[in-house]
Amino acid sequence: MNAITDILNRGARRVPTWALYIAGAIPLIWIVGQLFTGGLGVDPVKAMEQQVGRTGLKFLVVGLAITPLRSFAGINLIRFRRALGLLGFFYILAHLLIWLLLDIQLLWGQIGADIVKRPYITIGMAAFTMLLPLAITSNNFSLRRMGAAAWRQLHKLTYFAVVAGGVHYVMVVKGWQLQPFVYLAIILALLALRLKWPRRRILA
Repeated sequence: MNAITDILNRGARRVPTWALYIAGAIPLIWIVGQLFTGGLGVDPVKAMEQQVGRTGLKFLVVGLAITPLRSFAGINLIRFRRALGLLGFFYILAHLLIWLLLDIQLLWGQIGADIVKRPYITIGMAAFTMLLPLAITSNNFSLRRMGAAAWRQLHKLTYFAVVAGGVHYVMVVKGWQLQPFVYLAIILALLALRLKWPRRRILA
């Protein structure tokens, strides 16, 4: 197992972080391609909105898995966590913009009413609001300016934002579909792995 872990870690060190941004753009290119080729069904705007949002949540979940991977499997992908978080944020931003520009078409009265009256939109907006300062401060300048302790404390908002995103996904999907609950279960499991569980004493 150690040999496999070493191989994976050496391979990961050879991958530049900019390559992750290029790879991260591929889902968006594919979704846009589907839009122009008629592959998004009878309601392409809604389908694009959902696919982009789901892709953003995937990036956030993968970023959430990096610390447990290092703790339990010894696989160190920590250098990619910032890129994954930013990719997740930009997909969530695209998800929001599609809703604002193409779905609601900037009808601000309806937008305000939906945020207040529709819980899944309220939770989704809360998740985005938490992600926004994280994206703004995801750079070395902000880290130096704030100090490591304050920066880490702020970025703990990631946990709440990802949970809110998972709950938003569960609520936005019509009917009792399994996939959103799987996402939410994975998110909660990854967060549970971060907890320091007390060890039971073994009595002689």
